[in-house]
Amino acid sequence: MTLPSPLLRNWLRLLAISIPLVALMELIHLPAALLLGPMFAGIILAITNHPLTISKKCFSVAQAVVGAMIAHAIPPSVFGRIAADWPLFISCIVAVIFASAILGWIMAKLQVFPGSTAIWGSSPGAAAAMTIMAESFGADVRLVAFMQYLRVMIVALVAVLVTRMWMGTDNPDHAVATFTLFGPLRGLAFAGTLLVIATGYLIARKVKIPSGPMLITLVLGTIVEDTGLLRLELPPWLLALSYAIIGWSIGLRFTREIVGYAARALPRVLMSVLTLVAVCCGFAFLLVHFAGIDPLTAYLATSPGGADTVAIIASSSHVDISFVMAMQTGRFILVLITGPAISRFVAKRLGT
Repeated sequence: MTLPSPLLRNWLRLLAISIPLVALMELIHLPAALLLGPMFAGIILAITNHPLTISKKCFSVAQAVVGAMIAHAIPPSVFGRIAADWPLFISCIVAVIFASAILGWIMAKLQVFPGSTAIWGSSPGAAAAMTIMAESFGADVRLVAFMQYLRVMIVALVAVLVTRMWMGTDNPDHAVATFTLFGPLRGLAFAGTLLVIATGYLIARKVKIPSGPMLITLVLGTIVEDTGLLRLELPPWLLALSYAIIGWSIGLRFTREIVGYAARALPRVLMSVLTLVAVCCGFAFLLVHFAGIDPLTAYLATSPGGADTVAIIASSSHVDISFVMAMQTGRFILVLITGPAISRFVAKRLGT
């Protein structure tokens, strides 16, 4: 009997570690399990000297799928809600982004992480997008992913705890979303979605802008959705595969030295995340006091990141969900737009 090649054995190891990790994270309702499980599996293989690489083409296609997912997740109604109370939304969104930029600058100044990595890692939202974009602007994508997803997990945990404390625990599992990998599929819409993804990918290969596959597909997807030409169809298995590719690509680049570096920085990163959560609680208090927003709605609206988790919690709570999602989506879009500029500005001031 012929043994599998070393490359095949490493792929089998990667799958054998990734699948149980994703299942465990889904079981305990950990945010971003579909990306974190493969990322941790990649880290395990990397630091145990079982090398693998993800091709740049696969990574770019996965970026394009994420761009389509973001476009699909932004409902047109959000822009109307923001336009109706734009001074309130703009002031809150800019305040959270400014606070996160200050924290990132402090971490960079203290040399917790090198260069602009701390700035990208401190961005309040769009974790997957920031992780993808960071590499194109010279940041260490491994450490950015470490910061972003640590924040996502902590913010989600705090949001759940606050909601449970506010509403009681009569039905503690009500806010948990069920995940089904394979479900009904609208064939024509799916074909159109694949065309949008392929078009974004091919245009990105020509224009070569940073994070092009994701950003160009995001623009194309938003146009076709908001004009009513197509309702994007993104089956869970496609998203799972794309997240896995991104997670593997990040995790497989870790080394023992990087893991040790991240572990030593953990206390300071935790302090930064908790400080940002506390600052956002302060902004929520201002919304309650000056705008008459109820406390739970204000807290969920200003919560720094994990918009998908916040959406699940908000949908099963007695809050103004349109306000919450308008605030989260508005910040998400502004972070995507301003992230590179803020990173370059702070990095220039630091001389990195």
